[in-house]
Amino acid sequence: MSHCHASLLPSRAVLAIGGADARKFLQGLITNDIGKVQGAHAVHAGLLSPQGKILFDLFIVADGNGFLVDVAQEQAEEFAKRLSFYRLRAAVEIGEDPSREAAAIWGGTPAQPAGAIVYADPRLSALGYRAFLTKGTSPAELGCEPATEQDYHAFRIKHGVPEGGRDYAFGDVFPHEALFDQLNGVDFNKGCFVGQEVVSRMEHRGTTRKRIVPVEGGAPLPAAGTSIDAAGVPIGTLGSVSGSSGLALIRLDRVEDALARGGTLAAGGVGIVLRRPAFASFTVPVTEVPA
Repeated sequence: MSHCHASLLPSRAVLAIGGADARKFLQGLITNDIGKVQGAHAVHAGLLSPQGKILFDLFIVADGNGFLVDVAQEQAEEFAKRLSFYRLRAAVEIGEDPSREAAAIWGGTPAQPAGAIVYADPRLSALGYRAFLTKGTSPAELGCEPATEQDYHAFRIKHGVPEGGRDYAFGDVFPHEALFDQLNGVDFNKGCFVGQEVVSRMEHRGTTRKRIVPVEGGAPLPAAGTSIDAAGVPIGTLGSVSGSSGLALIRLDRVEDALARGGTLAAGGVGIVLRRPAFASFTVPVTEVPA
């Protein structure tokens, strides 16, 4: 058996999008270039509000003449309704695919059982693979050790990769704040998409003040949603947590100001430090856990 680990992702739903106009339809909506979706090459993308904030984050892969979409389970119905709102007269069919389920695979190269679509995670090669599996497929059929969804999220947190609904609230953050620009989630050279003007402005002006970054606590971290303070001043919010590791949406400029005044960072009374993800092109202030 391979050294890979595989986890089913019951928090994710699978939708099928087909029809003669499906490719053109998606191209005008999502942040990434649907032209990149060829064969086993998938894209990670967002569907934004007209104000440029993330409403849905998703993975898209080709399936015959259509596409399969991996989206948050709690948002599947709303996502399908949103697409229908934009559909107008386009020849597009949208519906949940109950015969499939999403999975994450890491630590090695999996086998590809019959009916499965396995693809490299388009955000970061270190994350391994994702898959659309026929329901009932076991990790053993992938040649992997079984793992839980909690195991996957701990692995994702370790690499500093955020997920919508866990590390940020949908409708509240811009793609740059959720690291879409760092993790291949937006194509700045494609044609128009919903919210593009705002996203392009942030890219060209370099105005991003908030970022999701990894944090490490001097003790186990409190629950997601806990405020992060610098010398008593709120500067961010804790997202996903795994023991003493987590991700947090931070006002990096306020961290710099707090450090200049000799302040330290804490979440619910637990001292924390910030880490810069290995893939990041932006800087993260160096912080220390108070003694």
